[in-house]
Amino acid sequence: MQIRPLTPHLGVKIVGVALSDLDHELGAQVRSWFDERRVVVFRDQTLDREQHKALGRVLGDLHVHPSKRHLGARGDPEIFTVKADDDTTQVNGGRWHMDVSCEANPPAGSILRLIEGPPSGGDTVFADMHLAFETLSAPIRSLLLQLDAFHDGMRDLKWYGFEPQPGQTYPSHTHPVIVAHPRTGRPTLFVNEGFTERIDGLTEHESRALLDLLFDHVARTPQLQCRVSWEPDTVVMWDNRAVQHHAVWDYAPHHRRGERVSVVGDGEPIRWAG
Repeated sequence: MQIRPLTPHLGVKIVGVALSDLDHELGAQVRSWFDERRVVVFRDQTLDREQHKALGRVLGDLHVHPSKRHLGARGDPEIFTVKADDDTTQVNGGRWHMDVSCEANPPAGSILRLIEGPPSGGDTVFADMHLAFETLSAPIRSLLLQLDAFHDGMRDLKWYGFEPQPGQTYPSHTHPVIVAHPRTGRPTLFVNEGFTERIDGLTEHESRALLDLLFDHVARTPQLQCRVSWEPDTVVMWDNRAVQHHAVWDYAPHHRRGERVSVVGDGEPIRWAG
């Protein structure tokens, strides 16, 4: 077994492990890599759906995506399909986000297994939200500690061009802008372009200016980021409370398909008390 960091502070690639042989000892190692490195990459993994779900349960109970709970999406409730094909106009995850941060208790982590991929391209970029907070100036950090932000699932649906049917709802929730990571207690920037609609208590102009600053900080600061390339049978897990991610759509007209399981969170995000 070889352990290869992707950057000094974020991400790791594990070579020489068969996740299909998951047992208690390997599960404990997987949990440790996840907690310490926040993005974990495994290559050449032949997992079926049940083995994929068993890997997810190493981190906790499996989450059911709100599209299954609220919008009538079909299929296994614990599997979320990620795909791009000839009909795609906005690719899954095509802007910086934390998975469904619009929920009261957002997922603690996600695990994506690639089934079909393009011959090149289709990388996912991850950004460290602990470091994102730490690299802001002290006056901005002080301001953010006082603020809450509204996360709206409709913002995400509108970006994909999806309009709910009459009677259908989708989650929305207000969270602190800076939260304490539930396992480490570290401060984490908890706003993202995919779901964060506004900052409470500010004018619309002030809210947009501050959110744009934070979104640009995540997107334009390379030292926060690591990049993961994919090939079929790659499995990647990430800490949804500690990183954002962005799926790069640079491979059209080629197709891409994967399946994701997510893990129920540790409760509503709590403001970091400093």
